[in-house]
Amino acid sequence: MSDVLTSAYPWILSFHIVSVISWMAGMFYLPRLFVYHAETAPVGSAQSEIFKVMERKLIRAIINPAMIATWFFGLVLVFTPSIVDWSTIWPWVKAAMVIGMSAFHGWLSTRRKEFERDENTRSGRTYRLANEVPTVLMLIIVFMVIPKPF
Repeated sequence: MSDVLTSAYPWILSFHIVSVISWMAGMFYLPRLFVYHAETAPVGSAQSEIFKVMERKLIRAIINPAMIATWFFGLVLVFTPSIVDWSTIWPWVKAAMVIGMSAFHGWLSTRRKEFERDENTRSGRTYRLANEVPTVLMLIIVFMVIPKPF
């Protein structure tokens, strides 16, 4: 089995990177939609209903599948021999940040459901700040994987 994983490594890594890019694109865009939804679309308005459709489609058609694929291909990479040295610190930091990104994904999902029910209580400012979370997590993840400082 390890020979199969080793020979498939470039393909698995490619699918993992494509999945991460897709997941991150959605994670950057959804909070921005929430900003506009909270600030410009009164409850019950046609504009609010359009935002609801956009948010639902984004999370269900792009963000959720991309996160699942990211985790799947990432775990396959973890089990590929000689790829991760768990005696160093970087993979643990990366893993913690990926778990953090997944938790943030869950937080966004909950906020989307609040918008869907017309129960949002957060301001556009909250979502502007939230928009920075995936950037910070992404930077840490990339710096752990490429330069491996620890």
